Amino acid sequence: MNTFHAEPNIYAQKIDLKVTNLQTSLRFYQDILGFQVLHQSKHEVSLSADGNQTLVQLHAPEGLQKKELRRTGLYHFAILLPTRNDLAKIIRHFIKVNYPLQGASDHDVSEALYLADPDGNGIEIYADRPKTSWDWKGEEVVMGTNALDVQSIMSEWDGNEWNGMPNETIMGHIHLHVNNIEEAKTFYCEGLGFEVVTHYGNQALFISTGKYHHHIGLNIWNGTMAVAPSANSVGMAFYTLVFPKNKLEQAVERLQAMNIEVERQADSYMVSDPAGNNIKLVVE
Repeated sequence: MNTFHAEPNIYAQKIDLKVTNLQTSLRFYQDILGFQVLHQSKHEVSLSADGNQTLVQLHAPEGLQKKELRRTGLYHFAILLPTRNDLAKIIRHFIKVNYPLQGASDHDVSEALYLADPDGNGIEIYADRPKTSWDWKGEEVVMGTNALDVQSIMSEWDGNEWNGMPNETIMGHIHLHVNNIEEAKTFYCEGLGFEVVTHYGNQALFISTGKYHHHIGLNIWNGTMAVAPSANSVGMAFYTLVFPKNKLEQAVERLQAMNIEVERQADSYMVSDPAGNNIKLVVE
C-alpha cells in the first residue's frame, strides 16, 4: 500500500488542465495513456484510473490560446504507476503506438518516462523504487538523472500487454516552474507545511511530507523574470493538494499570517503561490 499519498501526509491528488480541443485531448488521454472517462460535457472531461477518483480534469473553454513559452506554471504532472512491470508494459505500448517520448531517466528513487499531451502540457509517468533503497544524506534524499535501463525494466515484464492505467495508479507529484526559489520555499514550507528533501543547486527544489522523495518539484529553468501565463492560454488551471483535516486550517492560518490571500470555497480553499500557480486545498 502507498503510504506517501495518504494521511498524515500532504500530497497532490488531481490536476485541472486547459486544452484547445477536447476531442483531440481525449483521444490522447484515453487511447495513448489509457485513462477512463468518469464524466463528460461539452467543454469538460474528468479522467480516472480506477473509475472513481479524478486524476486529470480537462477544460476546453472557447477562445483558448496556445501554450505560452518561458512562463511560470506547469513543468509536468507525474503519474505514479504501481509497479515496475506496469512501467515495462507502457514502454511496450508507446513503442507499439509510436508515440514520441521526450525523455527517459533513472532518478535513483524512481524510473521515469517524459512526454507531452497534444497541447504541450508536460507529463511524467514513473514507478518508484522501494523506499528501502533510497539513499538519504542527512535530511536530503539522493536523486540523480541517469540513463534509464530499459532492458532491466523489460526483464520484469510479465508478458501481459498494456490495458490502460492500473486501478492503483495515482498522481505522484507536481513539478512547477516558478521565478524565485526562496519565495517558493517560504510559501510551500513555512506556509503549507512541506519539508525540503533535495536541492539541484540553486535552480530547483524538491519538497515533500512523510519523507517521500518529492510531492512537489519547483524550478527556475524558465528564468527569474518569468511571469504567470495568461488566463486564456493552454496550461494548468490549478492543482489540488490534499491535507489531513487537522492540518488544513493550520496551513490557512499560516498563509493568512503571511498576508497571502486565501479564498474560502464551499468545501475547499483556493490560493496562488508567489509565481502565480493556483492551488486548491482540500481535506482527505
